[in-house]
This record gives sequence, structure tokens and C-alpha cells, in this order.
Amino acid sequence: MATTLGKKNMDADKKIETRSDPCLIMDRYSSVEIAVNNSEFVYMFKIRNSPFAGIAILVKEDSVILKHLKVGDKLNLKYNPAVPSELPEYRTTEIRHIIKDNNGRYNGHYLVDFAVSAN
Repeated sequence: MATTLGKKNMDADKKIETRSDPCLIMDRYSSVEIAVNNSEFVYMFKIRNSPFAGIAILVKEDSVILKHLKVGDKLNLKYNPAVPSELPEYRTTEIRHIIKDNNGRYNGHYLVDFAVSAN
């Protein structure tokens, strides 16, 4: 019986490692970089919790990057690890929501919500 329990725990661990759980993303990465086509600029954003059960970034309403982000876009983004000794990873990321915060804590910003693939 102990062997079966151990097997179940191993299977559960494998599932956790391969899914794109927002909590795991938040624990593993501290920021994300977005490169704009035909530009030498790379934008770096702190990863935040999203109210839509994903992860999100905050973008100032007058930022040029907003012109390049569209709901439904799938981008290959560079995720920087929370632990500096680890290497960054590129992950396929879909933009799920782009919402302006007019009156809340982040007035003058857009919340850009992501869904990260399990790669």
C-alpha cells in the first residue's frame, strides 16, 4: 500500500511541474521581458497576480508598448527567474485581458493578463 501512495504522489508532482499554475509562475519568475518588433527596446515588467486566475503586468496608459499588445496574441516572452543564479526561460504566453484601471489602486495603468503555456 505504501508503494501505491508513493506512486500517486510522484504522479501528482509531475502534474504540478508541467502545468502553468499562476502560483508556480509567481514563485519561479520575478519579471518578464517583451521585445517589440523592429525596435531595439525591450520592456521589462514585474510579474503580478491577476484577478483572472493568471498572472499580469501593469503598463502605464501612455506607454508605446500598449500599441503592440492585443488580446489573443501569443508571444514568446522571456521570463527572468526569481533566483538570480538561474537562467531565464522563454515561454509561450497568450494575452487574455487588457483592462484600464481608472479609479483603483493603479489609476492610469492597464492590467495586461497572461496565460502561460506549460512548455
